[in-house]
Amino acid sequence: MGKTKIKTIDDSDKLVEKLKEELGIEDRPKDDQPLAGKEEKKTEKTTEAKKPVTSQKRSKKYLEAGKDLDRNKSYPLPEALELVKKMSYSKFNGTLEAHINTIQTGIRGLVSLPHYAGKKLKILSYEGDDAVLEQIQKGKIDFDLVITTPQWMAKLTKVAKILGPRGLMPNPKNNTITDDIEKTIESFQTGKTEYKTEVKTPVIHLALGKLNQPDSELEANVKTVLQTIGKTRIKKVVLSPTMGPSVKLDLASL
Repeated sequence: MGKTKIKTIDDSDKLVEKLKEELGIEDRPKDDQPLAGKEEKKTEKTTEAKKPVTSQKRSKKYLEAGKDLDRNKSYPLPEALELVKKMSYSKFNGTLEAHINTIQTGIRGLVSLPHYAGKKLKILSYEGDDAVLEQIQKGKIDFDLVITTPQWMAKLTKVAKILGPRGLMPNPKNNTITDDIEKTIESFQTGKTEYKTEVKTPVIHLALGKLNQPDSELEANVKTVLQTIGKTRIKKVVLSPTMGPSVKLDLASL
């Protein structure tokens, strides 16, 4: 007798289909399948990433102070000063600040304000004292300006790496190297101010008086600064109080 052949028939799929039919179960389309947990989270993150970035919020005092200001307009000097004073909301007597955009960096010099109302500068008059150099090397820098004569500049180079980055190293361009120290100190204490652009940005920041000064004095200070720097080297000027919105100055009106 020959071997009996056994044929295996897999009817599992048919049985599953028959059971679904009897129980009334329908297959869901593939497109209707729910996303896996991870994919759902990923979609939510993508949606959140597309939300617009909100702009920086200003304080209520700032917004209230500038509610009547047209930020797209450049104002003549008298009107600009009037607005700056009006929009100042500090409890103390604020300062008139000028922010001057120039055509290039590296612009610096001195200007004598006709109506100076700033703080008294603490000036170091260096005349070769080694003890002063030792104090500077220890980090004791309690002065705003260093003035010296040409003969002592060689000794001051020992602390150039300390004074230089702070803008305190004497320089003939700002008249801090002089043969007449007393006269130079007096000129700085009565309104002589250094102006210079930032190292990498063509902008000059200056304090040009106190807001309680008469408009005529502040106007004279602004005009003197702009004339000294040179209008051809200036692109834009903005005036502002210590605390409050800024006002664009119409250079063509000067």
